[in-house]
Amino acid sequence: MSELVVITGMSGAGRSTVAHAMEDLGWYVVDNLPPAMLATLCDMSSVTAPQIAVVIDVRGREFFGNLSEALSEIAERGVARRVLFVDAADDVLVRRFESTRRPHPLQGTERIVDGIAREREKLREVRAVADVVIDSSALNIHQLELKVAALFRDDSKADLRVNILSFGYKYGIPIDADLVMDCRFIANPHWIPELRPLTGLDAPVSAKVLDNENVQDFLSGYQALFETMATGFFQEGRKYLTLAIGCTGGKHRSVAIAQELAARLNARGVVGEKKISAAAIHRDLGREL
Repeated sequence: MSELVVITGMSGAGRSTVAHAMEDLGWYVVDNLPPAMLATLCDMSSVTAPQIAVVIDVRGREFFGNLSEALSEIAERGVARRVLFVDAADDVLVRRFESTRRPHPLQGTERIVDGIAREREKLREVRAVADVVIDSSALNIHQLELKVAALFRDDSKADLRVNILSFGYKYGIPIDADLVMDCRFIANPHWIPELRPLTGLDAPVSAKVLDNENVQDFLSGYQALFETMATGFFQEGRKYLTLAIGCTGGKHRSVAIAQELAARLNARGVVGEKKISAAAIHRDLGREL
């Protein structure tokens, strides 16, 4: 088996969407597997399914408590395993459960927020050791699928896959970011009438942003900072990394900078002797009123 990904996280955060996206990418996906059966699944699938994704969560009730022990067991067998944790803000989770009129699996006779609190406590240790954390609070289903595809696409044999996430500060800082950079020092195209309706994906906006004073120095410095940190991430065995680039609304500056930085990293392709690949994802594009 080349890789095992364990998908876990908060109920209502989008675990099913993540599982479906990975299935579309060609992974063999198993839903709601008891942790004690992970090792058996690895033995059964080592030849026929080299890439397996397994959804394990609190639906397993008392079996879920064995997850840490099961992860340690398969690590001892030499299986390359990753833990993907899907999260969302509490208020977002409450709205999602209310909209579907379904109870939280741990709320019992109490409120939804009580079930969420219990689940967070049960998942606290797993989240702390997760290799990848995806915050779906501001993502629709399509955006979440795109983010998963960017992380787990198999079009390269990269040692490190970098997700460059543009966002708007007025919508909150992404909780799944490994590194956050602020590009609000760049003159805002929003104040230029002919550029206001466009986005950082449009050539006029991109050119305006990239031609600003000090922007090229900023990009070169940020790339150098990333490459310095990447050396340590390789030593820690990290395979996925999220770099967040923020501006006020996530429409112009951060989008253009994220696109340019992804292009630069892909053009370089390596850090030391390690291969890297990058993809730009735009969390808040199209969200402005």
